[in-house]
Amino acid sequence: MIKLALFNIIKMSNKLIIMSKVRSIIRLYTEGVSKQSIGERTGLPRNSVKKYIRLFLASGKSPQEIQLMSDTELEQMFLDMVPRNHIENDLRYQSLEAFFPTMEKALKIRGNTKEKLWEQYFEQHPAGYRFSQFKHYYLLWKKVRNPVMHIEHKAGEKMYVDYAGEKLKVLDPETLDITEVEVFVAILGASQLTYVEASYTQQKEDFINSCENALHYFGGVPNAIVTDNLKSAVIKSNRYEPTLNEAFRDFVSYYSMAALPAAPYKPKHKALVEGAVKIIYRSIYSILKGNVYSCIELLNSAIREALEAHNNRPLTGRPFSRRQLFEDTERHFLHPLPEKRYELKRRYIASVMKNNYVCLAEDKHYYSVPYHFIGKKVTLLYSQSEVEIYHRYERIAVHKRNRHLFGHTTITDHLASQHRFMSDWNPDKFIERAAEVGPQTKEYIIQLLNARQHPEQTYRSCQGVLSFSVRAGKERLNNACLRALQYGDYSYQTIRVILEKGLDRNVDDQQHVDQSMPPHLNIRGKNYYR
Repeated sequence: MIKLALFNIIKMSNKLIIMSKVRSIIRLYTEGVSKQSIGERTGLPRNSVKKYIRLFLASGKSPQEIQLMSDTELEQMFLDMVPRNHIENDLRYQSLEAFFPTMEKALKIRGNTKEKLWEQYFEQHPAGYRFSQFKHYYLLWKKVRNPVMHIEHKAGEKMYVDYAGEKLKVLDPETLDITEVEVFVAILGASQLTYVEASYTQQKEDFINSCENALHYFGGVPNAIVTDNLKSAVIKSNRYEPTLNEAFRDFVSYYSMAALPAAPYKPKHKALVEGAVKIIYRSIYSILKGNVYSCIELLNSAIREALEAHNNRPLTGRPFSRRQLFEDTERHFLHPLPEKRYELKRRYIASVMKNNYVCLAEDKHYYSVPYHFIGKKVTLLYSQSEVEIYHRYERIAVHKRNRHLFGHTTITDHLASQHRFMSDWNPDKFIERAAEVGPQTKEYIIQLLNARQHPEQTYRSCQGVLSFSVRAGKERLNNACLRALQYGDYSYQTIRVILEKGLDRNVDDQQHVDQSMPPHLNIRGKNYYR
């Protein structure tokens, strides 16, 4: 039987292949020579060349180790690797081989071991192989199917992400400008279910959004995400403790994932996604090639269509697709998605003003904070919908984001008791109070509110003007406002001088209008309101 096995491996076309030719095949292959060229140089059929290359890869030996082995040792090594064609007609082996794809899927699930699966196999096939032979043949089966180093990926464990090196293009139909766009790729380790989308950049906003879209496409969250060392994820790469980008760290924390950046210059640490990129060049890029897309949304729609076909196509040498493998082994191991999508937060540091408001410079909008933080430095973390205010890692206020220029968002409890009445100050309130005095006062207050870049700058002036209704009376204030409207001058000081000078009398006399406005003299103490 051993001699027959020897001839099955070593003999081709009824001629004994000597080990020197095997060594030549291995040497030429490691030098990068194509299989066809190796066949021409050694005088062997290409299928024979492919078989020896496959056996060499399955052996796990380096070219240097092969060269150090004697011909006898090399021959024995091939003998020890039981060939498939020696046992492929054995019904017992055929039933074992039929069990291996199911076993391969089952091993991706945490808790399953080879011993447990062997027990299932032996229960179905009492005359089958014992545990040691069972493991031996499974390893040989894997080496033939996967003749490179194989890493076992547990279901729900990791999602690998990367960008394709080759970009896609979008054509603007109006300007005819061509924009190159990035292609993001994510793949789950156990099922190899893949997600692809185009984005304008690799910057953190686009990168985090693509990662989140991948999670929603998969319908769940894995335990960890493995990234490259791009700046959108890693500020400072390090073999042992890389420093994560703050926004990305916040993102993975929100989804309760661990971030595992690949070691610098170690693409094998994310070989799965590197391989996925090569596959999408064939399965997706080839379909999109030659088509013109007028916007990135149409491009992503075409990518999604090709992606579904890719994920539903049977895996090489397997009776199932990536989608089927995912549904069978991985979906229920993913953690559920949060109710709300993650919102990227920005950071801004500011001082609390004396009126216990803090300004978000990007929107030029003011938010209240508790009054006892006046004069303190605070940190604003803001997203598209919310503004959080922190002082020394303690959240002291939270507001809905408001983009109204120079507006004030107030929580009454934040104000000191002696200032809370000011929280009701707004243009409508002042106009309403002015209308009670008279139409001229109402018109003057409207003009006064419009005289500054934002109304809040005039609130104290409005309050001062309306206070004259008590000291001078409504009639005199209404006449003073009419005179000030004629002058076209809008301020508290204007009304004060008009009343002090008595210019509110004879407001129908146009000679005062033709003259310039008297200077704002400070003549306090005069009993002008009598």
